[in-house]
Amino acid sequence: MNLFEEKVNKLDKDLRKSKIEVLQVNLGKYCNLTCSHCHVESGPNRKEMMDKKTAHAVIDFLSKTKIPKLDLTGGAPELNSNFIYLVEEGKKLSRHIMDRCNLTVFYEEGMNDLPEFLAKHRVEVIASLPCYSRDNVDKQRGKGVFQKSIDALIWLNKLGYGKQGSELILNLVYNPADAYLPPPQEKLESDYKKNLYENFGIIFNELYTITNMPITRYELYLQATGKYDEYIDLLHKSFNPNTLTNLMCCNTISVSWDGKLYDCDFNQAIGININSTNGKIPTVFNTSLEEIKDRKIETGNHCFGCTAGSGSSCSGALT
Repeated sequence: MNLFEEKVNKLDKDLRKSKIEVLQVNLGKYCNLTCSHCHVESGPNRKEMMDKKTAHAVIDFLSKTKIPKLDLTGGAPELNSNFIYLVEEGKKLSRHIMDRCNLTVFYEEGMNDLPEFLAKHRVEVIASLPCYSRDNVDKQRGKGVFQKSIDALIWLNKLGYGKQGSELILNLVYNPADAYLPPPQEKLESDYKKNLYENFGIIFNELYTITNMPITRYELYLQATGKYDEYIDLLHKSFNPNTLTNLMCCNTISVSWDGKLYDCDFNQAIGININSTNGKIPTVFNTSLEEIKDRKIETGNHCFGCTAGSGSSCSGALT
């Protein structure tokens, strides 16, 4: 039993799958950026990519459920040739589609009509912008990323994204630049809106604050800078039991690029599958939603990242 599970058990809590609201699909680890906080360890040299057979299996799995949201992520999900197929087929099933976008992908070869495609299909854009400061963004994501991100947001605004009364939803994502917890989401959202509008005329709907997880690439960064133990201690001391009722692992199924099923994107990153039955690893090829119903959530010590302070999920703070 890991430390997080012990903590939850002492509170007489039992984390299990509830009503599934989100099917989150990772289309692969290939990305045009190499961000220091990326728990997926994406980058230009990664070869793992979802193939057509698996993409079809994802839609087949989704079609047999009433899961209302299809959340497409990566890497840069748009750089997978099956991205358009998943969006179009997901819309045919009347599902709400979300694209976790790094914004700079709009300027990659062959992607110049991507914003218009997203607008046409009313895809919600969840865009990474870890700070409204040029220096901080370029430090985390690479030189020149901030300006490309700003240009992309202006492009989306011109298409109607983020505007009051529009069906085109534009949400931004903040990640801390170093080993600390995100500030209060509501206050930071106000700061983002003020700064981006006054300096660039940019508007958006909501800001999501997401805690950096001490796994994979970010774990290596913490160890290299001598901050790992300090950060782990911070997460443990900041544990907030009020976050447990809203954890995304309870209402989300995470699908990897090869079709395997996980409780969340973070478990996927470190290879903790949804617990198997009959000796088989659950995948979109061999598992139904009914088989996942009420299953116990697989946890690890990294789960303290989602339960620290105001909590963290793919939709931001939990409390």
